[in-house]
Amino acid sequence: MYISEQLLNPDERRLRLSAQLGVEHVVLDNRGTEMVSAAGGVNAWDSARLKAYRQWVEGFDLKLDVFALDVGSILLDSLLDLEGARRQRDVLAQNIKKAADAGITCLKYNVQMVGITRTGMKPGRGGARNSSFVHAEYRPEEDRKHSYWGVGYPTDQAEGGTDTAMLCGQKVAREVPPVTEKAGWDAIEFLIEGLVPAADNAGVRLACHPHDPAYPVGGLNGVEHVVGSADGLRKFLSLSSSRNHGLNFCQGTVAEMFRDPGAAMIPVIEEFAATGRIFMVHFRNIRGGYLDFQEVFPDEGDVDMFQAIKAYQRGGYAGPLCPDHVPISALDEKRERFMAFALGYTRGLLQAAGVWHTPAR
Repeated sequence: MYISEQLLNPDERRLRLSAQLGVEHVVLDNRGTEMVSAAGGVNAWDSARLKAYRQWVEGFDLKLDVFALDVGSILLDSLLDLEGARRQRDVLAQNIKKAADAGITCLKYNVQMVGITRTGMKPGRGGARNSSFVHAEYRPEEDRKHSYWGVGYPTDQAEGGTDTAMLCGQKVAREVPPVTEKAGWDAIEFLIEGLVPAADNAGVRLACHPHDPAYPVGGLNGVEHVVGSADGLRKFLSLSSSRNHGLNFCQGTVAEMFRDPGAAMIPVIEEFAATGRIFMVHFRNIRGGYLDFQEVFPDEGDVDMFQAIKAYQRGGYAGPLCPDHVPISALDEKRERFMAFALGYTRGLLQAAGVWHTPAR
């Protein structure tokens, strides 16, 4: 295992900082730009531009582990406009091949239909603020204020506006028609049926991020989060036997599925690691659990992060650990220092566990 930093549209300064922090591998998302897109829009990629982008990043002594595949609104569209969704799926399948042509071997994607629901900020250590989801405090009209939209962090972020929510295919919960459990699985199966064969042909792994957060039984605002439980993750993996069909295993999101994540997570991590279907890990921690949690620094949550690393090791996982969702503070507006802390903490745990290694580049 090794650390890999997630970055959104990084510039030269940011890539140099990552290298100086000892990062050697990165996971990149460039939604909202045309740096890798074919002429006329940001949906279809251009393999030559994508390859040039990868080479530019790797010129900073960084290896590009994973690149984001933005599925847009295809899941909702498959329930409302099947023909339009098929056209989008064809573009995504073509993008998978173009990624392979550009030398990219793993793509991550997210099956959120609505924003990553949060209900507000909780006080953290030293005056930092922790993003939280407390079901009892949920108010639909405050979704956009507190929730995550596609990428980034909630509140005070450029990502938090309507344009980005639409760009990332996510809607406010009350604006979405009911999505039953059956409809949710139908939409995901539609996506998998189109993308996994393309991934097999191209030799590209697809890493899916589960639903964040787990919703109550019956859903929230009529929307079910079907990949919002351990059983949902198991069913998701069962949709295809392809070894290219797997998970962006967000440890924090999976922890949110349990009332006592401190007790539940270690065996669950080992179980899913043993499938060989974890392609990357969001290595983050929470305090609390199902329907009542807050996102905290990795060293202060309810999951023992050292034991988590040992569980990944026992399960045979040897891929990237990506720190994610650190708290918010006016003292670190870009979260570079907070992320540096999380990176160093993760690297220290790996070294203490005796599993640190740098894979061949």
